[in-house]
Amino acid sequence: MPFGIKNAPSHYQRMMNTIFPEELSEGWLIIHIDDIIVCSETCENDLTRLERALHKIVQVNMQVSLKKCHFEYTELKALGNVVFGLGLGIDKNNVAAVLLKPMPQTKKEMQSFVGFSGYYRQHIKDFEKIAKSLYKLCVRFDYETISKNY
Repeated sequence: MPFGIKNAPSHYQRMMNTIFPEELSEGWLIIHIDDIIVCSETCENDLTRLERALHKIVQVNMQVSLKKCHFEYTELKALGNVVFGLGLGIDKNNVAAVLLKPMPQTKKEMQSFVGFSGYYRQHIKDFEKIAKSLYKLCVRFDYETISKNY
């Protein structure tokens, strides 16, 4: 599959998801296009899971470059997150980027901020409610429509 085609990454991601459905649903494998992260809480478990993932890679005639592989990290920064054991946290540098962003002044800036911070929605309690409230600030105020509804 040539990577010059704009849909190639999504097709490749879908293919990877179909190769590893059980591992992904069990939550110990993270795949983003060609980055595969095997997570576990113990070294023994790590080796078992790594062997299982590599076995599937061989089964589908794919190859792994050992030069690009990293093994037995207790913590790993990947895709703006910190992966540790079976957990997923936020990279502190990215939290600082959100906190240092200037207060949105326009509708477009507010939409941009909600989209930017939405990347971390899984780490923000009640993000949907917060985002909904912020998006309501972007809607044009129409007194007649509001007075009819109340």
